[in-house]
Amino acid sequence: MSLASAIDPCEQSPVDDALPRLLREGLEAFLRHRPHAEPAADLVAELSALVLSGGKRLRPTFAWWGWRAAGGESRGPRAEAVLRALIALELLQACALVHDDVMDRSATRRGRATAHRTFATRHAAGRWAGDAEHYGDCAAVLVGDLALAWADDALVTAGLPADALVRAWQPWQAMRTEMIAGQHLDLLAGARREESLERALRVARLKTASYTVQRPLHLGAALANAAPEVTGALCAFGRDVGVAYQLRDDLLGVFGDEEVTGKPVGDDLREGKRTPLMAVALELARAADRPEAVRELRRCLDGGEVDADAVRELLHDLGAVAAVERRIAVLTARGLRALTRVPLDPTARGRLIGLADRATARKR
Repeated sequence: MSLASAIDPCEQSPVDDALPRLLREGLEAFLRHRPHAEPAADLVAELSALVLSGGKRLRPTFAWWGWRAAGGESRGPRAEAVLRALIALELLQACALVHDDVMDRSATRRGRATAHRTFATRHAAGRWAGDAEHYGDCAAVLVGDLALAWADDALVTAGLPADALVRAWQPWQAMRTEMIAGQHLDLLAGARREESLERALRVARLKTASYTVQRPLHLGAALANAAPEVTGALCAFGRDVGVAYQLRDDLLGVFGDEEVTGKPVGDDLREGKRTPLMAVALELARAADRPEAVRELRRCLDGGEVDADAVRELLHDLGAVAAVERRIAVLTARGLRALTRVPLDPTARGRLIGLADRATARKR
């Protein structure tokens, strides 16, 4: 994909402003021209439907502004290669989403059936041999695996200079491993019935903050060969804003509007997710000497039958929602302060401030 051909010369629009459109067009081109994809056509179709059905494109957007903040160009051959490389982040996210949906038994994603549900329905409709649900899970795992493999392909075939690819590989390796480790710790927290806020926040840092904000910024900075202090400031900003993003996601998972989020609201309660929101609520219930509230919250975390509206009311009554909102505000403010510690491209600094607001104050 050429940025020169993708942007209408009469439009006079820099890549900065055309980024969402260019990312989608880049994804379409990448998925359309994959070698050896024909035998996996069903998996490719499901992966394509997921990555092209919507999404906020936050990860490549943060990475682009990490590149720009560290002095990367907005136009030209190097910018073109960087833009192609950032498609990898959308594919990495697709891997995480598909696998996460299997683990959480989620029914919908971005307003459509999840991959495992789609394949299970196809199995049942065809009256195929074996268990439809098991088939759906297995096929979805393969979709996620394909997304992860193609994420690597997108990065290494983007046309980056050799030295830039070497620099990018360190944050890329860290991001993949941290994402998987965070998913495992999330799974482990449920199995061990963990209630610690510290552990819940660690999961948030690894499972979400790392691959959503921190490492994409790190990746962009690495591609631009940023000075260590610039990379450090961007990563500090990314850690705090990334955790705040996850805390907002936790609130939306309980109190959001399903038509806006594209996922059934209340799934976190029904699944007994060990989120920081629930950990804060348990701490406050114990501090207030309210054993009945502790029992109700634990029943929810253990997957028991609960009245979702009653739990929502309890979370407000205990002050857990207000406490999480305060933490979001503190984290976001601290992250923004990190951007003032080093010289950054002023346009990029402004865009990062806007992205922080978009990530932490969003309704979907």
